[in-house]
Amino acid sequence: MCSIKIESVVKEKNRMGECPVWEERENALVYVDINSQKVCRWNSVTNEVHSVSVDARVGSVALRKCGGYVIALGTRFAFLNWEMESVTTIAELEQDKPNNRFNDGKVDPKGRFFAGTMAEETEPGVRARCQGALYTLFPDYSVVKQLDQVDISNGLDWSLDHRTFFHIDSLAYAVHAFDYDVHTGKIVLYQLEKEEQMPDGMCIDAEGKLWVACIDGGRVIRIDPETGKRIQTVKLPASRITSCCFGGKDYSEMYVTSAYDGLDKAALAKEPRAGEIFKITGLGVKGIPQYSYVA
Repeated sequence: MCSIKIESVVKEKNRMGECPVWEERENALVYVDINSQKVCRWNSVTNEVHSVSVDARVGSVALRKCGGYVIALGTRFAFLNWEMESVTTIAELEQDKPNNRFNDGKVDPKGRFFAGTMAEETEPGVRARCQGALYTLFPDYSVVKQLDQVDISNGLDWSLDHRTFFHIDSLAYAVHAFDYDVHTGKIVLYQLEKEEQMPDGMCIDAEGKLWVACIDGGRVIRIDPETGKRIQTVKLPASRITSCCFGGKDYSEMYVTSAYDGLDKAALAKEPRAGEIFKITGLGVKGIPQYSYVA
């Protein structure tokens, strides 16, 4: 059995660190700080963090095949030119829902960018229900709505044979599985236990198992999608664990984002590492490279 090691690799605190993506060509971890309205990049060689500020809360970032990034911010899809620090809007959505914003997103095996929306809280713990949706940005810049009546569209990924789509609607406290080709039905894959709290971001490993970040649960859990059973739990030194991805030169390292927004002074005093980014090694399993948006 491998010995699991957890270390903090990015000490710079994130209000709401999310959507980590490993970028091979830069030996870097790209991620967002939603509430600080920033896209960030940590260089694993130099240990430096650089960021680009944008004009709205940015829920997700993904690689582009031609370089740069595709992002979902506010209620629009856009391209981010890292060198120029410029943002080009591709599509604007949900103009009739000013309280909505994009949340988690990821590129599918065919190079299309999926991202979902959610309603912001109007006051702590209060938000309009079923206001979100899941969208696909195609290479020709057209947009298709895939799911409606979503509360908090969150983690997403695809099975290794590309025939099943996994999606988290956080307030359902479950991971759902869809037939990827025709979207004919939905089944509950895994219902979270009480101590695991709310599911957030998600990724898949090379064995086809899902890893789910549990916000307020202080852990990532590994789920077997064939049986719907939890098979591993890794606890972290922060409660607000938001997302995860595999990276490193052979994808044997897991990177985990966290947040400090939502913690009061007493909780922050007990969690000095809240908002940092962690690296987990020794899991005994590898991930797969991230897909890139083809346009």
